[in-house]
Amino acid sequence: MAVFVLDKQKRPLMPCSEKRARLLLERGRAAVHKRYPFTIRLKDLIGGDTQPLRLKLDPGSKTTGLALVREANDGQHVLCLFELVHRGFQIKKALQQRAAFRRRRRSANLRHRAPRFDNRTRPEEWLPPSLQHRIDTVMAWMQRLNKLATITALDQELVRFDTQKLANPEISGVEYQQGTLLGYEVREYLLEKWGRECAYCGATNTPLEVEHIVARSRGGSNRVSNLTLSCHDCNTEKDRQPVADFVATSKGLRRRLKKHGYTAEARLERVQRQQRRPLRDASAVNATRWALFNALKATGLPVAVGTGGRTKYNRQRLGIPKTHALDAACVGPLDALHDWQMPTLTIKATGRGSYQRTRLDKYGFRRGILMRQKQVHGFQTGDMVNAIVRTGKKIGTHTGRVAVRKTGSFNIQTEQGAVQGISHKYCTVIQRGDGYGFHLLPAINLRGDAGQAVA
Repeated sequence: MAVFVLDKQKRPLMPCSEKRARLLLERGRAAVHKRYPFTIRLKDLIGGDTQPLRLKLDPGSKTTGLALVREANDGQHVLCLFELVHRGFQIKKALQQRAAFRRRRRSANLRHRAPRFDNRTRPEEWLPPSLQHRIDTVMAWMQRLNKLATITALDQELVRFDTQKLANPEISGVEYQQGTLLGYEVREYLLEKWGRECAYCGATNTPLEVEHIVARSRGGSNRVSNLTLSCHDCNTEKDRQPVADFVATSKGLRRRLKKHGYTAEARLERVQRQQRRPLRDASAVNATRWALFNALKATGLPVAVGTGGRTKYNRQRLGIPKTHALDAACVGPLDALHDWQMPTLTIKATGRGSYQRTRLDKYGFRRGILMRQKQVHGFQTGDMVNAIVRTGKKIGTHTGRVAVRKTGSFNIQTEQGAVQGISHKYCTVIQRGDGYGFHLLPAINLRGDAGQAVA
């Protein structure tokens, strides 16, 4: 990954290579400014020339991909890849728990009071906190990266799945339904909705075909609600049969179901249930896409948009594996993409703690009280620490996010998992907590395998 560079007055310069950053640090010309993402600050330079940089975003319901690229005559060169993991579902769960607590207080502990939601007003463009969190987090990191590099333009995947266009494929004048992008939107939507497996036998890691649940010869339409994915054998055997008859009579299907550990009744019920269910993640992305677009436009930078179909087309045309960060790098018009085989920095939104000082069991009864003070021996939950243990069962070097305890025995969440019972004497702070956890994912080679991560 490229290393971010700041001048003597903490203004962004052009990112440099890891080798150059290492030389600058060894010669004493630079100091480490930030660990995640890794940033150095020069001691003897003010100002400098920069090149056009473009930040590309692939918004998602659970994870948003970010890619910082340099524009050149021979295409775009990837400088950094990021995956921003949201906590929208945790926020929703916390709000539901808070509502349950308040409901119980109204009914059990106090006189009856009617809920107050009827007399509250909301702004015109109000979004639920779990959805607003996605926009706020993406904008926070866009602004943070803009302070570390001179970003001159933005690319956003505005339409992940346009469900209105998918439901009515006869609408004309839509770019992604014409030319070489025809069908990419529908296929990608079906892959997400049906879990990238055969809807009938559950086969995975096999070529899947688009199949009509109700055959066209029986009056079925081309609407996306009537489409599913199946392997070649299931598609051939089903032919024009109704789904219930196919599941009940096909011997070949029963053999394949037994091989994959499913029952015919369970698969039939899943097909019927999934057919009526919209894609929840697609709904979350569609609900926030325009709000994010307007927030990006408010920054004053030029914003270009693309569709999910175009992103997939670019990725497959260039032979690039599928990850959230690489999807972001493939957003929008793209002729060539260079230097994309690099580690990805995963940024997980963890929050800054909770005001709730009491833990509850599954029945709602108190099971423990949290300590009042935030810091213990100079450490605070959420700090990134490096612990070097030279003796005992936990011997080794452990780097990750720390959870403090009053006893001074901490837990460290590393890339390999949680390490419990590390004394504060072995810990050194490498970055103060800011509501996020960080770890590096290894680079992906041309075969799609994980290579060695670059330290």
